[in-house]
Amino acid sequence: MNQRIEKIKRMKSTKELIDFGIINIDKCSGPTSFQVSEFVKKKLGLSKSSHFGTLDPKVTGVLPVALGRACKLAGYFLGEDKTYIGIMHLHEPIELEKINKAIKEKFTGDIIQMPPVKSRVKRENRTRKIYEFEILEYENQDALFRVKCEGGTYVRKLCTDLGDELGCGAHMLELRRTNAGIFSEHNTNYPVVNLYEFEKAIDEYKLGNETRLRNMLIPAEVISELHPFVEIKNEVLKKVLHGSPIHKEDLIGKLPDFKKEKIFLAFSKDNFVGVFKVVNEGDIFARSEFTLQPIK
Repeated sequence: MNQRIEKIKRMKSTKELIDFGIINIDKCSGPTSFQVSEFVKKKLGLSKSSHFGTLDPKVTGVLPVALGRACKLAGYFLGEDKTYIGIMHLHEPIELEKINKAIKEKFTGDIIQMPPVKSRVKRENRTRKIYEFEILEYENQDALFRVKCEGGTYVRKLCTDLGDELGCGAHMLELRRTNAGIFSEHNTNYPVVNLYEFEKAIDEYKLGNETRLRNMLIPAEVISELHPFVEIKNEVLKKVLHGSPIHKEDLIGKLPDFKKEKIFLAFSKDNFVGVFKVVNEGDIFARSEFTLQPIK
């Protein structure tokens, strides 16, 4: 957690962190991602919650859940790279060398993937990037593997496609997501917590001890680790919050390097203002996609 986010967290009350925060849940096998998100929402007494990146019911691991008004930011966290550890079963005996050769030649870099039949997206070929795909252990036709891939990659389909390429067939037995963008199972700055630990923290919070829950809550301003941000002048803050576009003269300091989508975040000192998109329409520099209205 960088110093800016640490400072923001110290400044905020626990209630404010719940209203505009994130919790990094360690999803267990069984419930759907939606059910996990709903459980978190009800326990915190919120009107809405939203998870970043769906995990199948049997899949475990990192499932960040946006709380309250942070749900508006969910789309800006999606698409980040993911890392998984899993077990794949090959239907016939085959040498490890052949598996590694197929992975290197056909399943590393840009690949073409057709979403599985049971998916929420349109079934058409999509290009996805596989950064790393390695077999960690191989015994009795079971392969323990690790894959780092672009968001939106179907790992289950990756296993079956590899089996088809090898001519022996394969299917995924188990899968755990260990990393989703800036959220990881080993990142102590954004700790991953299971539902039992979360529920216990809620019980303590209701009894007046907020320490455990507070340690779990991540300020939604952590989005600034994914997207460039600028600071706007205090005198234009009110009108920007009410929908006025941002002009270059409203900014403090130099402009950052923008990504392809030209999305950036605006702050007023340490206060998050919103998400904006560069438009360069005459003297208008950017228009808002989402602004965080102050709580009255």
